[in-house]
Amino acid sequence: MGIAKLEDAKSSQSLPITKPESRLYMSFIHVAFISLLIGGLMGLLQTLVRSGKFELPWGIDYYQILTVHGVILGLVLTTYFIIGFHFALMGKTVGISEKQRKVTWLAFWVMVVGTIMTATTILLGEASVLYTFYAPLRAHPAFYIGLALVIIGSWVAGFVNWRQLYVWKKQNPGVKSPLAAFMVTINTLLWFIASLGVAAAVLIQFIPWSLGYAETINVLVSRTLFWYFGHPLVYFWLLPAYMAWYLVIPKIIGGKIFSDSLARMSFVLFLFFSIPVGFHHQLTEPGVDPTWKFIQVVLTFMVVIPSLMTAFSLFATFEITGRKKGYGGLFGWFKHLPWKDVRFLAPFIGMLAFIPGGAGGIINASHQMNAVVHNTIWVTGHFHLTVATTVILTFFGITYWLVPHLTGRKLTPQLNKLGIVQAIIWTVGMTIMSGAMHIVGLFGAPRRSSYSEYGGTEQASEWIGYQLAQAVGGTILFIGILLMIYIFVKLTFFAPKGEEEFPIAEEEEDAEPTPAFFENWKLWIAITIALILFAYTIPFVDIIQNSPPGSKPFDFPIGR
Repeated sequence: MGIAKLEDAKSSQSLPITKPESRLYMSFIHVAFISLLIGGLMGLLQTLVRSGKFELPWGIDYYQILTVHGVILGLVLTTYFIIGFHFALMGKTVGISEKQRKVTWLAFWVMVVGTIMTATTILLGEASVLYTFYAPLRAHPAFYIGLALVIIGSWVAGFVNWRQLYVWKKQNPGVKSPLAAFMVTINTLLWFIASLGVAAAVLIQFIPWSLGYAETINVLVSRTLFWYFGHPLVYFWLLPAYMAWYLVIPKIIGGKIFSDSLARMSFVLFLFFSIPVGFHHQLTEPGVDPTWKFIQVVLTFMVVIPSLMTAFSLFATFEITGRKKGYGGLFGWFKHLPWKDVRFLAPFIGMLAFIPGGAGGIINASHQMNAVVHNTIWVTGHFHLTVATTVILTFFGITYWLVPHLTGRKLTPQLNKLGIVQAIIWTVGMTIMSGAMHIVGLFGAPRRSSYSEYGGTEQASEWIGYQLAQAVGGTILFIGILLMIYIFVKLTFFAPKGEEEFPIAEEEEDAEPTPAFFENWKLWIAITIALILFAYTIPFVDIIQNSPPGSKPFDFPIGR
């Protein structure tokens, strides 16, 4: 397998997206933005309650809105947007057949039915189990069945993506696959392998237990299966942002991809080292041998390598592009980046947020330092830096060009300026809220807790200023959400008709050729499975053999 027909691969990266395709891709994105509004409102209510200055009306339970916020934003928004973005990239680079499109619609509606089932049980107060749904807290069976349908639907969508690349490879033998298609394939592979864990927990443990067919549940097994899925979930969120950074940002700034090989290698490494590391979320739990915790912590730190590779590649692109345009000096290239283009600014702020976010992740995964912040609101602040800033701001940046491209409209100068305002509002609100979470977390303020649980404690008076800061930041963020929803509606329905670019960059002409072994999918899958078996087989067998008796359910209303 060689790269002699690379030009053929490049030319395929500008396939037209038809109206039926646009409707399909936009359906996923519509659900994502509806989720943003609902989940954002729930987040605002949480910060107001935690300030001690606000009580929920109409008997609404705090843990009900906490569950809605986590599930709707952490699972629904991200999954739907990512799948829509995946299909847009695949449709643009390798194409989609009518049959594949019909199967994707099936996947969409299976996911929607599952989402409705899950959301209904939460809104009825039958599933206030948070997005981690830890046993022995037990939800209504429809909650777990809905989750299973969402996962199954996402698998079907992933199978279609794989089929798209397979068909393209058959039509283009010996040609290197488009970088966008390669990246989508890696991320769907990561999602499929990782979600096998949560699917097993839901189908084998939670559904029979919630239906009454099993009296008890093995809590340690369920938590281990969840975190086998829970940590790679973070990279399922993050890798589409990396796709935009590698593929789109260079085109927007008038440059080219620094290295196709480096980009592919970074994604392969994320596949290797993002899945077999779930024990670093269980460092304080008994029942897991410390040796295996240590091994998985080491594997966790390995993801620093592709992260640094990405940072190097991006800033190399920025500098090379600037110098080609004639901007000299040490930082001349930096000053002349397109700061007034929201398609660049929003993702770039996300890149910067990933620096403190990544540092916090190292703390969370370090055994001794994790003991200081474990189960404090520091962890919540970390999630809001990584997912709610790095990932979401990049998704917003994608929205500014993808939605008008799919709807046949234009990103007007007015909407571009409004997008810049939105990005600044988001940054200010998140800095205040997440910063307060990190600080008060170091003082021991708990996560997942309402003010009523700790308001009478001695420490509460020391925390109150930071809790008020969280409410202020959360309010600013909700204003940013409303503004983003307004921009989305304008780009979808009311912006002037026109053509918006689908920006996918080409590689630098003098870049090193991409080795053919990157197309060896059997090798990458085999190494990934080998790492998972190495990291999980012995400790998981030990957990099953030596776990205490199963726990009986703890139904609602619940506490923390």
